[in-house]
Amino acid sequence: MEPVRDDPPGKSDPTGRGRRLWLAAAGAIAVGESGWVRALAPPPTILSASTEPRGELPVPAVGSRLALGDVPLLDGTTLGAADRSGKVTVIYWWASWCPFCAEQSPLMESLWREQRLRGMLVLGLSIDRSAEIAAAHLKRKRYTFPSAWLSPALAARLAKPKGLPVTVVVGPDDAVLRAESGQMFDDDVAALAAFLRPG
Repeated sequence: MEPVRDDPPGKSDPTGRGRRLWLAAAGAIAVGESGWVRALAPPPTILSASTEPRGELPVPAVGSRLALGDVPLLDGTTLGAADRSGKVTVIYWWASWCPFCAEQSPLMESLWREQRLRGMLVLGLSIDRSAEIAAAHLKRKRYTFPSAWLSPALAARLAKPKGLPVTVVVGPDDAVLRAESGQMFDDDVAALAAFLRPG
């Protein structure tokens, strides 16, 4: 039997025979201390853009429905259907440890302060480990937009889509108007006001 090459052949191996032997040895088998021949671990699976890891949902499609139901907020109140009646709701999944959220959260606070009297509601959904961590972060940063902690019960209805932060705009009829996974910048967040009725 011909010995297997220790390194992949280069230009000195015009037939490519040595390369095939090297690849066979490097990618197919390995001999353990016991002398048993075993298969090497397969290469990691590369997910395509259309494949989501288990447990992660895609952002909702524009035009789909996203019913919020009653949402218990961190301040002890509940955001219900009457509070959202006739309003455009911006749902914002965030976390205190997320560096991209640290950039976007001040913009969401500005959006809330500037547009709430025109009928826009910003609803933050924290994915922190506990409600206490989320509440302390909001207090420290002086954010006033309504926020809830994504408890297991709430996550059953409003599970976080893939990515962080995630921003979804829902109309008064619960129809999704826009959905973004990843950080939004100044102009992107300001443009969300365009979903409000003129006036």
